[in-house]
Formats: sequence, structure tokens, C-alpha cells
Amino acid sequence: MNLVVRFESERDYYQIKHINDMAFGQENEGILIENLRKNQQYVNAISLVAEINDKLVGHILFFPVQIANNEKIHQSLALAPMAVLPAYQNQGIGGELIRAGLEEAKDNGYKSAIVLGHKDYYPKFGFKMAKNWNIRAPYTVPLENFMAIELVEKGLNYVSGTVRYPAEFNDVG
Repeated sequence: MNLVVRFESERDYYQIKHINDMAFGQENEGILIENLRKNQQYVNAISLVAEINDKLVGHILFFPVQIANNEKIHQSLALAPMAVLPAYQNQGIGGELIRAGLEEAKDNGYKSAIVLGHKDYYPKFGFKMAKNWNIRAPYTVPLENFMAIELVEKGLNYVSGTVRYPAEFNDVG
């Protein structure tokens, strides 16, 4: 398998939506991505695609979020969504996208990332329960599914609070 992970380009937009629609079996994530592209913070987003033999088979998006408490606002990234076409799942493509995205986030000066995801999958990449840093989701979710990762040593020191997602995350069911 000749897997290439690269930044998305405009010519990939339709296929990215298709990958997300197929992977999740509905259109919410594809709509979310389209809506986030209209947000001015999209320029700070990290959106990568995976391709095999020039065919797009996976996508991952890291979007800027804030972790806020009464005293301070901290910048972070949300990993959401990540998708691989069903025929290509369980072949390590999602893991390659995650690793590449986290490295790109670190290279762009981000100190942390958060994810709401499968409790048995994301810890393989270093994610831990966000409650370890007193970081909370803005809505009720199982604690074991809401996770964070330090991209640099002590990247979440003195960070606590509630994650503030852009409105686009709330607009999609």
C-alpha cells in the first residue's frame, strides 16, 4: 500500500465530504466540514487527506478551539472529524492521519489537542482523559470519551476549563 498523507486542496472538497458521509453513514460530519471552511479560523485549521494510488481514502481535521475558565483562555485544537472510507478501514490509515496531524499541530505551535472519540482508540496515540487536567466538554459526554493530549512537554500545565467549540459544531446534529 502506497499511502500518502498531504494537506487538502480545494479540488479535494467534494471527495472529503464523500469520505466523511460514507464513514459515518450520514451527512453531519461532511456538513460540519463545509460549514467550518466558512469560519475565519479555518486558516488556522489543519486538514489532511490520505490517498492511495491517487485515490482519496481518508481525511482528518484539527480545528482551533479555546479552553476557558474564569481567569484565562487557552488555545488548543479539536480533532474532529476523522474518517476513512469503509473499504479502507482497519488498515492503519486513521492512525497515520492522526500522527501526521498531531505532528503538524505541534509544528504550528499548538501545545495541545482534544478529541471526543472512542475510549479504546485514541489513547493509542497518547490521548488521556481530559479530566486529568480539569478540562471539560461544554455538554454532557462520557468522561472516558473526552480526551486531551499534550503536544509538547507540560503543554497543558496550568490549563483548565471548558472547551469552547466554534458555533458550527453546535449547528450540526
